[in-house]
Amino acid sequence: MRHRIAGRKLGRTTSHRWAMLRNLVTSLLEHEKVKTTDAKAKELRPLAEKMIGLGKRGDLHARRQVLSIVRKEDVVRKLFDTLSPRYQSRSGGYTRIVKLGYRPGDGAPVSIVELVVEGKEIRSLRKRRAGKKRQKDKGAAEAAKPATRP
Repeated sequence: MRHRIAGRKLGRTTSHRWAMLRNLVTSLLEHEKVKTTDAKAKELRPLAEKMIGLGKRGDLHARRQVLSIVRKEDVVRKLFDTLSPRYQSRSGGYTRIVKLGYRPGDGAPVSIVELVVEGKEIRSLRKRRAGKKRQKDKGAAEAAKPATRP
């Protein structure tokens, strides 16, 4: 049993796992969206949230802590200058994991990890979900109608 064992090993050695997570968090902060497997996404989220929290702190020590994880200086600059002010009024929940389905090659469950943007993206997700629901309801209603004979 795996009682009191936190984290996933992802089939890698510790150094490989840390290198992969550093690359993932760097890509997420650089592009604000990254597509990866569900397990990697769930491991990436706490690290990304920690980096944004350090960015919100904004002091020199926080910048050096971020530089120990994120290896691109321009991404660290972006984090401290543009991303962190975006989340000043928010006390957590800076990332969203959206499940996409399964990868065709090996059947691995795939997700998108993206930075949450206030306003329009949340509304667009709700619209898409509502549209799908209406299409389902419409199809179910047509199927439920009794067939008329000519």
